[in-house]
Amino acid sequence: MTDTYDRRTIALHWASAALVLGLWAVGQCIDFFPRGAPRMTVRSFHIAFGLLLALLLAARMAWRLRGGVSLPAADPGIQGRLAFGAHHLMYGLLCIAVIVGMACVWIRGDSLFNFFTVPSFDPTNRRLAHNAVELHGWIANVLLALAAVHAAAAVWHHRVLKDGVLRRMWPGLQAPSVLRGIDA
Repeated sequence: MTDTYDRRTIALHWASAALVLGLWAVGQCIDFFPRGAPRMTVRSFHIAFGLLLALLLAARMAWRLRGGVSLPAADPGIQGRLAFGAHHLMYGLLCIAVIVGMACVWIRGDSLFNFFTVPSFDPTNRRLAHNAVELHGWIANVLLALAAVHAAAAVWHHRVLKDGVLRRMWPGLQAPSVLRGIDA
């Protein structure tokens, strides 16, 4: 049995984390750009990388279901069940954030780099567009908060418990022998 995730699982995890952080940061500052071409360009990057996240998420879930290494919980008790639930909640929030983001594009009728325009669902309904964007932002904030708790728990496992949990997902590092005896 292995005590670390496979390279593809690790790569998909960290690529997802980087995209989520980057998308959140860009999403926070889109409105700082002047209306017109500058804002449209930043929003276009946000949309393009959101689509990339959607593809990455689909690849990640397909890999997880078909070939990725699945490791047992480091703690079979309440902490393990909480971690299991938190992971599923993060996957769910990622899916919902992507779907609501796509809905925002359709509701608003965005232009992607002035190359492709998505027709607006209801061009006169500003309230619907505002509410969709607010919901997308709220979901992204909750996702980021949960990801921060996830990261803090990994650091806590690494620094306080010293049980090797963080090393299971850290590229190139081996988990200590404490986890090598655990069976799936």
